[in-house]
Amino acid sequence: MPRHAHCPRPRLRPLARLSLSVFALLALPAAAAVAAPGPELPLWPGVAPGSEDWTQPEQVLADGANGRRVINVSVPTMTVYRPARGRGNGTAIIVAPGGGMRVLAIDSGGTRVAEWLSARGFTAVLLKYRIRQQDPARAAAVPRPSPDAPELTIVRANADPAQDDPAMASVYRMAVADAAQAIRLVRGHARDWRIDPARVGILGFSAGGGVAVGTALAEPGPGYPAFVATLFGPALADVTVPAAAPPLFMAVRQDHWNVTPGLVALFSTWRAARKPAELHVYDMANGQIGMAPTGTPIDGWKDRLLEWLALRGFAPRPRR
Repeated sequence: MPRHAHCPRPRLRPLARLSLSVFALLALPAAAAVAAPGPELPLWPGVAPGSEDWTQPEQVLADGANGRRVINVSVPTMTVYRPARGRGNGTAIIVAPGGGMRVLAIDSGGTRVAEWLSARGFTAVLLKYRIRQQDPARAAAVPRPSPDAPELTIVRANADPAQDDPAMASVYRMAVADAAQAIRLVRGHARDWRIDPARVGILGFSAGGGVAVGTALAEPGPGYPAFVATLFGPALADVTVPAAAPPLFMAVRQDHWNVTPGLVALFSTWRAARKPAELHVYDMANGQIGMAPTGTPIDGWKDRLLEWLALRGFAPRPRR
């Protein structure tokens, strides 16, 4: 908290008031501010377009402390986590878990995030988007590069490590379509869910961050986000910044072979287009960005995100 917020003055400066407002968001007791999640709602009427011939059944796998992983999503859905009655702030955030477009880390980058957001007044919407089909008997963890892998050459801010894989590109486009459809549906329920249709954004983790960014690269319309936050997730397609590009928040470890340079390139591209962007690159970080504490400064991403949302008008500003 800024030093002047502690000074015994009768009136606080604007930055101090903003900091106190964010502190209040962080301090909300979760049990008192969270309503039970709603039912899982399909995104599309009938079969989702593009995956009509998918046959692998969806399956949920246990993953120890990291929670559940979902494979073979062919029926994309959303689950709404509304704040407790009287605590909503009017902003909705789609939450897109990560998993390399092969699995969805549905708890560590999904349910836990949605619960945390709804406890702070946001209407959180957990997105279960389509991912690559695979044999359940051979379901593997997301491939990771070796420590000595050369840094990926980033062109047009595209940090996709599988640019020569047309099947993966097709799945990515479906996932982005699912995210945009979720935004449309949330806006369609704005009155019922007591949200402002102009304040519907998306937050993604890892590959889910790439999906979130993808929604901002499309033509503006009912499925276009008001803001995008991506944690450890770079663009997975060539980037041309739209004229109506939304504010962009990014956070990442400093040492990842494609994600770090990809997000730096994305920030530079957004900045060159004179669009608002904020990037946090953390040194000495352990693991990926998530809800579990790591004991390193990267744990501060939640504070930084709430500050940014308040600054951009998507969270309550302090009372004057």
